Amino acid sequence: MPRETRDLGRFVRWDAVVTALLVVVFFGGLGADANFGNADNLSFALNDLSEIALIALPMTLLVVCGQVDLSVASVLGLASAMTGYLWDAGMPFETIVPLVLVTGVACGLVNGLLVTRLGLPSLAVTIGTLTLYRGLAYVVLGTGAVSQFPPSYSAFAGNVPGTPIPYPVALFAVLAVVTALALHATGFGRSLFAIGSSEDTAFFAGIRVKRIKLLLFTLSGVVAAFAGIVFTLRYGSARADNGAGLELTVIAAVLLGGVDFDGGKGTLGGVIAGVLLIGVLRNLLMLNDVTTEIQAVVTGLLLIVSVLTPRLISIVRRARARPARSSA
Repeated sequence: MPRETRDLGRFVRWDAVVTALLVVVFFGGLGADANFGNADNLSFALNDLSEIALIALPMTLLVVCGQVDLSVASVLGLASAMTGYLWDAGMPFETIVPLVLVTGVACGLVNGLLVTRLGLPSLAVTIGTLTLYRGLAYVVLGTGAVSQFPPSYSAFAGNVPGTPIPYPVALFAVLAVVTALALHATGFGRSLFAIGSSEDTAFFAGIRVKRIKLLLFTLSGVVAAFAGIVFTLRYGSARADNGAGLELTVIAAVLLGGVDFDGGKGTLGGVIAGVLLIGVLRNLLMLNDVTTEIQAVVTGLLLIVSVLTPRLISIVRRARARPARSSA
């Protein structure tokens, strides 16, 4: 293969394509709708992404490792239900938060132990716990709702004083930097890529595969529980069905950002671009009074495109490389 073609292939990466698409859609939105660039609207759009962005961080680590957690939205719902139930029972919010986070840890541990100790596939396990945890949320709170949370905590869903940036997004930015450093600048991150590329090879290289997987599922559970608290405070309502279907949007953002579903490939920068792209598209559709059903269709199409397009690019590259090897 000519050197120029190889260099172009290295430069045009999928995460770079998604970032460029984000820029195009954003500036297209500025021209298409006068309200899109409004500071209040951008603040609302960022806040609307809070839970998706937070959960996408540990999900990225899991998918790079060749695993997936489809139970995250149900953990969010269970955390919301517990928050409402305990608050309605008169428990102080300072006690509720750590109890809910411990519940998230327990949910993640159940997923991780089933995968690492029993050798079950994470896709099958978390489909099962998706239903289990959502059922537990209804057992805890039923079909009702609890509201009127303390103003001092509800303010957490607002903006950082003097800026249009919501508190949860500011927290996400800090966690994203930490996650990016862990994934791309440490031996731990290299271990995740090694496990995703070949679990057996990673094991024989001395990497503690099971321990790392268990840690990642636990991290996914506790972050999903924290996202449940954020979701509850942001909407001012604790319900068992909060966050239903959110796991698909999180997966779509991660895959759209260029993380390979089979593991071993991806960047956190691409995932952040994927999260923002989905957020911009959702906001533009909302401004144009597009129904939530159509928004779900768009998310589904993005999920298909994010899986299919990198595969097609890989097939084309292999097809181009074949004649070059033959001529050599």
